[in-house]
Amino acid sequence: MTEPRTEANIDLIQRLLPHRYPFLLVDKVVEIDGIQSAKGIKCVTMNEPHFQGHFPGNPIMPGVTIIEAMAQTTAVMVGTTLGLEDQNMQIYFMAIDKCKFRRMVRPGDVLEMKVELVRGKPGGKVWKFAGEATVEGELAAEAEFTAMMDMPKGAEA
Repeated sequence: MTEPRTEANIDLIQRLLPHRYPFLLVDKVVEIDGIQSAKGIKCVTMNEPHFQGHFPGNPIMPGVTIIEAMAQTTAVMVGTTLGLEDQNMQIYFMAIDKCKFRRMVRPGDVLEMKVELVRGKPGGKVWKFAGEATVEGELAAEAEFTAMMDMPKGAEA
């Protein structure tokens, strides 16, 4: 029996998520505890296209992309745990609740996304998660979000 994976590098992330540049927003997942929790890392760089207009001379990572980075971390957590590599998994937001932004995220920051399962189970389509994004231990954003996992016919979670 294979040991469960406890981390995911960019190669594995790309086998799990359909996202690609410029919308792949997690560089690695350094802690995975089954479907219970995970910690993802996003190295924020000036090369990202949203900084051209958000805002010229004052680059700030848009809050929606921070929430998306948390969601992508959860997708990697669930996909890795359930062995969904190369299954063309699609995950869609259904709701974002209790969302608050606390700190600006700028180029050069390392964004850490800590996520945990609130509700959901293998085989289920609807999952709910809670997440926090921090920079150097300082809270940047927090939210609860609900998502639907859509698997292609023949691929089951």
